[in-house]
Amino acid sequence: MSEPRIFIDADACPVKDEVYRVAARYSLRVFVVSNAFVNTPRESWIERVLVDAGPDVADDWIAERAGPGDIVVTSDIPLADRCLKAGAQALKSNGQPFTADSIGSALAGREIGEHLRSMGVATSGPPPFGPKDRSAFLQALDRAVVMARRVPR
Repeated sequence: MSEPRIFIDADACPVKDEVYRVAARYSLRVFVVSNAFVNTPRESWIERVLVDAGPDVADDWIAERAGPGDIVVTSDIPLADRCLKAGAQALKSNGQPFTADSIGSALAGREIGEHLRSMGVATSGPPPFGPKDRSAFLQALDRAVVMARRVPR
């Protein structure tokens, strides 16, 4: 059985260093996917993937490769949905997992927010990212790796 892989939707991800720490502990391969240069540690198990600029290009690269037993770190709800449908786990940077039970309401909330913004209504963004979020993410990623290692690949 092969080990889980971790895919980072990296352009605005605040927990890349935490992913590297957990991946090093479990000897997992990490793909850091972005459409702009992202500095990464020079480790054989970390692969920086630079994709062309454009809407959803990084998301498409991740979604085409992530599957059962893999973990995707993203705040992008449509990407999380695609990855869940492919059998991967998806985690937000605050440690909150996207699940089959929660993704529908997340997609609906996203649509409502887009509709309100298109009408000129000011909507609030996500709350500020803090130390508690970082800690929650580390714990959630550790749990996700344990679960992912149980999935046949």
